Amino acid sequence: MGGFFGVASKESAVFDLFYGTDYHSHLGTRRAGLAVYDKKKGFDRSIHNIERSYFRPKFEEDMQKMEGNLGIGCISDFEPQPLIVRSHHGTYAITTVGKINNISDITKKLFADNRSHFLEMSGGDINPTELVASIINQKDTIVEGIRYAQEEIKGSMSLLLMTPNGIYAARDRLGRTPVQIGHKDEGYCVCFESFSYLNLGYDTYKELGPGEIAYITPESVEIVAPAFDKMRVCTFLWIYYGFPASTYEGLNVENVRYGCGEKLAQRDMQRGIHPDIVAGVPDSGVAHAIGYSNESGIPYSRPFVKYTPTWPRSFMPTIQSRRDLIAKMKLLPINQLINDKRLLLIDDSIVRGTQLRETTEFLYKSGAKEVHIRPACPPLVYGCKYLNFSRSNSEMELITRRVIEKLEGYPSPNEETVRKYTDPDSPQYAAMLEEIRKELNFTSLHYHRLDDMVEAIPLDPCKLCTYCWSGKE
Repeated sequence: MGGFFGVASKESAVFDLFYGTDYHSHLGTRRAGLAVYDKKKGFDRSIHNIERSYFRPKFEEDMQKMEGNLGIGCISDFEPQPLIVRSHHGTYAITTVGKINNISDITKKLFADNRSHFLEMSGGDINPTELVASIINQKDTIVEGIRYAQEEIKGSMSLLLMTPNGIYAARDRLGRTPVQIGHKDEGYCVCFESFSYLNLGYDTYKELGPGEIAYITPESVEIVAPAFDKMRVCTFLWIYYGFPASTYEGLNVENVRYGCGEKLAQRDMQRGIHPDIVAGVPDSGVAHAIGYSNESGIPYSRPFVKYTPTWPRSFMPTIQSRRDLIAKMKLLPINQLINDKRLLLIDDSIVRGTQLRETTEFLYKSGAKEVHIRPACPPLVYGCKYLNFSRSNSEMELITRRVIEKLEGYPSPNEETVRKYTDPDSPQYAAMLEEIRKELNFTSLHYHRLDDMVEAIPLDPCKLCTYCWSGKE
């Protein structure tokens, strides 16, 4: 995934930039960078690998040396950024969040038009942020270039572009990821996560609409390209990867998760399921579980806790087996709250199922009588085409796809057949759930229904992207 933070200040921007960027650390795990502009010293930049360390210790020394009243920073899962680019627009720094699915086509077009060249990253890939800069440089103005990039890119792309005078902020054409602006007397900030500026003294100024482009200086915010009408904001922001204190489209993440938990509880009450306690798998399942408990009256408890002081995030290693091991090592059971209990666990989602199976097994070994699982979203049947929040290389890594193929036999089922497994009222859906339940050794398994989940998010359903669950764009 990834996140960014920018500052345009009448004073030094470095302090706010450092801490504002750090507040996006939950969105990326591999690269981070800061770029600043000072009228006397010009552009300065620092990029570090954060796979084995967190943002703050990596950049504390850099922060002491950097100077400037303008700055942009990012946390990234993949490419090193921000980049400093020299072009006919002058010198600028740029950072991006998104996913480009047609990199090859765009590259060929750029090569044919003006013989562009790109520096290869390790593995031979082209840096997507460098590619976006090359697209922007095809046009006479930066705004025209950003609009051109929005038109050319298939996938999603939000960005910050810093010139010596200000920062251009552009939200993805369909608003799949957020771009939010804060204000205080000293200037403005712009970011992915709205909570990231609250402790720095900023008040909410504006959330950009789909495709909207703003030009931000220490004195003002100018909308230089209007928003588009069509929106497809990622629903997973509220369900999983958004931080609890964040608000998107006026809807707070924590509050939406309470609503999702309430819907899950209402369905279980109709089924006549009454566990002894309800718990959330740390961390993103916790709020859903609180909502479930509040609605059902079943006590909320923490039968296991996550040890975080020395263990890095479970999705940090690039090798799946190591991520699974770390996830298992981090969770510590509290036997007195588990022994002889009927537990209901809510997790944000089930992707491969490996970690949740491990969790269930240690609960049984700790004396649990039953373990009921309630994912806070529908079955993930389609790999996301728009954002890099999953490291899955193939849809066949999804447990749903493996089970569908097992049930349907070879060759792989066609799209019409797969779609039947996304309908919660179909026999195919019921068969898939039962097969997953048996494979992962759950007492019962009921996913959040898509219609219930959408109802729990008080936004026009036409504005929500639900592709990974429905396959519909």
